[in-house]
Amino acid sequence: MSFEPRPFLRAMFDAAIAAAQPALCVPPHLPPRPKGRLIVVGAGKASAAMARAVEDHWQGPLEGLVVTRYGYGVPCFRIEIAEAAHPVPDAAGLAAAQRILALAQSAGPDDTVLCLISGGGSALLPLPLIGLTLEDKQQINRALLASGATISEMNTVRRHLSAIKGGRLAAAAYPAKLVTLMISDVPGDNPADIASGPTVADPTSSADALAILQRYAIEVPPAVRAVLNDKASETVKPGDPALARAEAKIIAAPQMALEAAARVARDHGLAVHILGDAIEGEARDVGKVMAAIALQVATHRQPFTPPCVLLSGGETTVTVRGGGRGGRNVEFLLALAIALNGHPGIWALAGDTDGVDGLEEIAGAILTPDTLARAVHAGIRPRHALAENDGHGFFGALGDAVVTGPTLTNVNDFRAILIGEDAAI
Repeated sequence: MSFEPRPFLRAMFDAAIAAAQPALCVPPHLPPRPKGRLIVVGAGKASAAMARAVEDHWQGPLEGLVVTRYGYGVPCFRIEIAEAAHPVPDAAGLAAAQRILALAQSAGPDDTVLCLISGGGSALLPLPLIGLTLEDKQQINRALLASGATISEMNTVRRHLSAIKGGRLAAAAYPAKLVTLMISDVPGDNPADIASGPTVADPTSSADALAILQRYAIEVPPAVRAVLNDKASETVKPGDPALARAEAKIIAAPQMALEAAARVARDHGLAVHILGDAIEGEARDVGKVMAAIALQVATHRQPFTPPCVLLSGGETTVTVRGGGRGGRNVEFLLALAIALNGHPGIWALAGDTDGVDGLEEIAGAILTPDTLARAVHAGIRPRHALAENDGHGFFGALGDAVVTGPTLTNVNDFRAILIGEDAAI
C-alpha cells in the first residue's frame, strides 16, 4: 500500500458524514402537497440543514420553525431557524419548543405537519411538564450525561419529564396528517429514542424512568419524583388514536455512513469489515475489546487477513470520575492506544459525525503507532489521562484532534481501525 494512513482515515470519516447530508436524504421522502398548509417543525443538529433541503425542493407554500444547536443554523427563507444549547438545554430551547408545540396545535385536518428530527433534538426541545422547571431538567440532564447511562436510558427519562416528547408533539398535531423524517443517531435506530421520540409512541413508563434514575444513583428532586409517580403524566402509548394519521421514516442511519466509508477503503484496495453499527458500553471497555481484535488480526491473521479496515458505529458512554472533559470517542481511542501499546502496523480514527465529542467542539482524534511514544516524550502520562477522563487534553496536546466544525448531520459515532500487513503501510 502506497498511501498515507492519516488522510486515508480522514477520507473515510468525511465520506461517512457526507452520506448522511440532508440535501441527499431529505428530498426523496417529502410528502405529497396537502389541500391545506404544509407546516414544518423540527429539532436536532441536522434540523436546519433538513429545513433548507425542504425549501429547496418543495413546490408550493410552506411555513414553520425548527431549532438546532448554536452554530448549526443554515439560512432559510420560509422556515424560521432558532438556535439553542446542547447537550444541556437552555431558555432559548424552551422558547422554541413552546412555539413548535403551538404550531402543531394550529394544524387542521387538511394540513400536513412535516417534522424534521435528528440527534440532539432531545436537549433542544426542553419543554417541561406542568410542575417542573427548566432548571429541574437541566439538573437531571447534567447528572445523566455524567452517569454512564445509555442513550436509550437517558431518553426514557427525558421523555417522561417532557410536554413535547414521547409522542406528545404528534398528539398536538392531530387531526392533521403528520410525517416525520428522522436522521438516526441512536444504536438500533429506535424511533422512540431519536430526540426522545416527540412524534412516535412510547412503550416505556414513568416507572421505568424512575428506576433508571435510581439505578445510577441520581438525586431526584421532589418535583421530578412527583411527576414520575403521577399516572396522568404518562407519554403517548402504542395504539393511541392521536397517532392514527402519523407516520415516521428513518432517512439516514449509522449503517449508511459506515457503508460509505467502506467504499473509500475498497477504492484503496483494502478489505473492509463492519463489526456493528450499534455498539454500546463504556468507551474505555470498547477500546480494549477493539484492541484485542486488532491485535489478533495483526498477529495471527484471525478472524481477518491484513491489510484491512475494521469499521464500527454506535454510541458508547463515559462515566466521568476524573477532572477531564470526557468525550466518548477520545476516551475510546486512549484506551485503544494503551492496549495496543505502540503496535507498529495499526492506526485508528474515532469521531462523532456531528462534529462534537461530548461537550467539546472537537469531533474526535487520530491514533498512530507512535502516539504513546510521542506522549511520553512530551511528558504526558497516558494512563493518568485515561483515569482523569482527559482524552481531549491528551490528543489535543499531541496535535491529533480531528476538528470538522458543524457537520449539519448526526449519525452517531464513527470508528475506523486500519491494520497493515507489516509495520510499513
